[in-house]
Amino acid sequence: MKVLSIVIPALNEASNLPSVMATIPTAELAASGWRTEVVVVDNASTDGTGDVARALGARVVLQPRRGYGNAYHAGFAAATGEVIATGDADRTYPFDALPWLVGTLEVRDVEFMTTNRLVPGNDEAMKPSHAIANHALSAVSRALFRNGLRDSQSGMWIFRRYVWHGIDVRSTGMAFSQEIKNAVSLAGYRYLEVPIEYRKRGGEVKLNAMRDGVANLRQLVDHRFRRPRPRSVPVVAGRLVENAVAAPPTEELGAA
Repeated sequence: MKVLSIVIPALNEASNLPSVMATIPTAELAASGWRTEVVVVDNASTDGTGDVARALGARVVLQPRRGYGNAYHAGFAAATGEVIATGDADRTYPFDALPWLVGTLEVRDVEFMTTNRLVPGNDEAMKPSHAIANHALSAVSRALFRNGLRDSQSGMWIFRRYVWHGIDVRSTGMAFSQEIKNAVSLAGYRYLEVPIEYRKRGGEVKLNAMRDGVANLRQLVDHRFRRPRPRSVPVVAGRLVENAVAAPPTEELGAA
């Protein structure tokens, strides 16, 4: 069977992990030919997150250097699947939609697929200040990188593992989300953005809209004008596959 690695960064998410793990449809994925491995990156938690993840059947990777990007660097290094899927450990992302999402990746023949939370119906799941920051950062990102993506900050992606080895992503913090998308488009991979359901967070909100927003804005400018690292293959413009993809039915996404 093909292997799907689901990489989940987690900082003090012990209370949310049981619900998150319960939404991963391993049986449905297996019926579609995918064996699932769940890699939880314990980002120096103090609430037993790693122990809870192990008890639930996940493979746990310890990343003592805190930071969203640091967690993903460690998780991607540990992933073994041909395809990698991501999402947060706070119950906001629809892991139960993975069969549809992975199927879309294959049917549309894309190499990297990101998701758009900024669609009608998701308004109640996001604080107004966070929604404004997301729309503003996404607009700046589109202007700088001209890749057409509507939600530069979404943390749910599905991509072929070789893509990770062909891009230059340096962020250690929250800017990792926008950098990986922009790096994919700069490196010339075929990419796609699809709408998803976004759900209310469980537990404490760790994002600081002002602090993280300013840091992300700075990273966008630095990334656009920084000198690229040497590459062994030519860089060509990325291609956004036509975004005419409807959201899956509500029963496939799962009710909020």
